[in-house]
Amino acid sequence: MNKQTLVILAAGLGSRYGGLKQLDAMTSSGDSILDFSVYDAIQTGFTKIVFVIRNSFKDEFKSVFENKLKGKIKCAFVCQEVGDIPSEIKVVDRLKPWGTGHALLVAKDLIEGNFAVINADDFYGKKAFEVMANQLQKSTKNSTVFSMVGFQLKNTISINGAVSRGECIVDDFNKLLSITERTHIERINETVCYKDDKGVFIEIDENTIVSMNFWGFTPQFFDFLEKQFYKFLKVYQNDLKKEFFLPSVVNELIQQKLASVTVLTSDSKWLGVTYKEDKKHVVEQINILKEEGIYPNKLW
Repeated sequence: MNKQTLVILAAGLGSRYGGLKQLDAMTSSGDSILDFSVYDAIQTGFTKIVFVIRNSFKDEFKSVFENKLKGKIKCAFVCQEVGDIPSEIKVVDRLKPWGTGHALLVAKDLIEGNFAVINADDFYGKKAFEVMANQLQKSTKNSTVFSMVGFQLKNTISINGAVSRGECIVDDFNKLLSITERTHIERINETVCYKDDKGVFIEIDENTIVSMNFWGFTPQFFDFLEKQFYKFLKVYQNDLKKEFFLPSVVNELIQQKLASVTVLTSDSKWLGVTYKEDKKHVVEQINILKEEGIYPNKLW
């Protein structure tokens, strides 16, 4: 079996959630959403986990996962910090890291083989990991055919507030034609809307396929990512809030016809916590999955 790495983006501070949701227990055994993703990755053949975290909670994070995963899978930790940029780029006063594209870049030297990328606070389900693992196994390391697990928008909305999603246009052959980052999507009465750059709410079909940042790449992706990040910094180095989104890089590659993306589907149900109030539903759904025998009562 080829080496394949799972990169977990876990550097967020959980401002809307009110705490470090990456480690928040969702079961009586103390398992977090992240535990389930790691468990699924091990079960489906991934050979290494790379956690992208922040230095401010590095010790806490490592203390939780190092012993838990010892002897089960190789793991590594890397910190995403504002200063992790090319030396010739100078920034002043920025406190927040540069976004998901930057987070993946800081993990580059720790990644072995083809790799997948996920968010730490999203529950994707075992089937999603299976289809991704199979896709990565089929891909040669020099391929520019990448992949993404897609979900229906209506199944990814919080009833407790707005969420960020990547709106996808997909053709009849399951190829991604475009992806647009929507940083504010919510259900207003019976209608799902996103807020555009001018603050105007625009209706969006609730059956739209969206990205939940579950990507599959070959090492070729880093050539594109580094070039795009450098261009981004040249323009936005003095912008304190602008973020370098992974979906934006993918979209640029598609539009320039430098790569293609296959949209994978699974019957797994997505779960996630954006707000503290989301936790109750996630806990209930995980209990159901355990009752159905999909997961053991205790993961580790």
